[in-house]
Amino acid sequence: MEQYDLIIIGGSAAATTAGLYAARRNLNFKIITKEFGGEVATSGEIGNWPGDAQTDGLTLAQRFRDHLDHYQAPIEEGVWVERVVVQPDGTFAILGKDFNGEATSASGRSVIVATGAHPRELTIPGEKELRNKGVSYCTTCDGPLFVGKTTTVVGGGNSALESGLMLADICQQVYMINKNSQFKGDAVLLEKLQAKPNVKIIYNVLASAVVGNGFVSALRYKDQAGAEQELKTDGIFVHVGMMPNSNIVPAEVKKNQYGEIVVNENCETNLPGLYVAGDVSNVPFKQIVIAAGMGCVATLSAVQYLNRAK
Repeated sequence: MEQYDLIIIGGSAAATTAGLYAARRNLNFKIITKEFGGEVATSGEIGNWPGDAQTDGLTLAQRFRDHLDHYQAPIEEGVWVERVVVQPDGTFAILGKDFNGEATSASGRSVIVATGAHPRELTIPGEKELRNKGVSYCTTCDGPLFVGKTTTVVGGGNSALESGLMLADICQQVYMINKNSQFKGDAVLLEKLQAKPNVKIIYNVLASAVVGNGFVSALRYKDQAGAEQELKTDGIFVHVGMMPNSNIVPAEVKKNQYGEIVVNENCETNLPGLYVAGDVSNVPFKQIVIAAGMGCVATLSAVQYLNRAK
């Protein structure tokens, strides 16, 4: 298999910046990803990306891709990486499958894992059975299917607030279900949401079951008194956090109690030559701009490693 100086696994903000710096350093590298855009592409309104007072996830993801294309960065899309294996000579084998199920492999002297995270589930009755049948974890993807209908958003952070804002513009009624007494997201988003006449926020309640026969018809939740209530709804959008996509790294790589890969300030793991950037790491704040910065740090650290290894 062909060997590269650096292999970057992922297709979002961290991987993009890592790829840009690798290209500008003229490294022999490749980006491998299942699909380009990652969680950035599923984001709605974005107002905290430097230089863009107002943009959205799909637009920003396309700009990332265009920037990589400008540098002719090699991107192998459509590959699901299953594991990273340390080879006897200290290099890394990247093993995966393409969309046809065919095995793929590549070898790298160094690796940056920028695989991000995936949505956390509620783990309540009816959720799995009605996934993609009214239960969704991506408002950008599925929100347009609910024009003029009633929808419910479950969550308490920025993702939930952004979801509510998107749905409020197209749905007849939007309910916001928050298990806490207040939102943890940006105040400016909450203010915009509270100004929407078709949005109702319900605090201090816990989702308990998804109801439906073939398609979602209601969400059950427990109120502060522990009594179960039922909310009629056509769709449920779950935004209750993310789980790191960290299972591909070797077993000896250190992780924290949440499954996030532990890195130092140089994006180094405890395994020489293996770097991690973005939401799959133990960085405390999951933000696009932070992931992008980590992609830069990871590549510069990898360059130092490669120079020492020559």
